[in-house]
Amino acid sequence: MTVTFFGHRYVQKEIEPILRSTLVYLIEDFGAELFYVGNQGGFDSMVTQVLRELSERYPIKAYTVLAYFPPNGSSVSGILPSILPEGIENTPRRFAISYRNKWMLAHSDYVITHVTTHIASGSSQFKILAEKQGKTVINLKE
Repeated sequence: MTVTFFGHRYVQKEIEPILRSTLVYLIEDFGAELFYVGNQGGFDSMVTQVLRELSERYPIKAYTVLAYFPPNGSSVSGILPSILPEGIENTPRRFAISYRNKWMLAHSDYVITHVTTHIASGSSQFKILAEKQGKTVINLKE
C-alpha cells in the first residue's frame, strides 16, 4: 500500500504524535510500505522526519518527490532519497508543484492531510481531489 501527504506550509508541533501514530497504524495494520512526500513546507518537513525515524524500525520505503530539477545539476541533500515524477521535465515551472502532487496522488492508495477549512489552498484542493478519486483520506486536523 502506498501513502502520500498534503498539508499546509505551517503546522503545529502538536500534530507530530498524531502523525506518527497514524503512520504506525497504517504500517502495522494495513501493510503500508511505500510513502511519497513533497518538500515545500512545514508539514512536508515533519512527515519527512517521522518517516525517517520509522524507516529505522519498519521495512518501509519513503521518497521525497521533487517538483523541480536541482539547480545546476547539484545533488539534493535530504533525509530521504528523492525522485522526480516522469514527465515533469516538460511541465512549466509554475505548474510543477501541481503536476508533482497529481503524480503522487495517482500513485497512492491513502492520503494523509493536514488541512484546515481554507478551500483556496493547494493542500485543500488536493484533499478534495483525493476524496473525489475515491482515495482513503485521513485529515489529521479532524
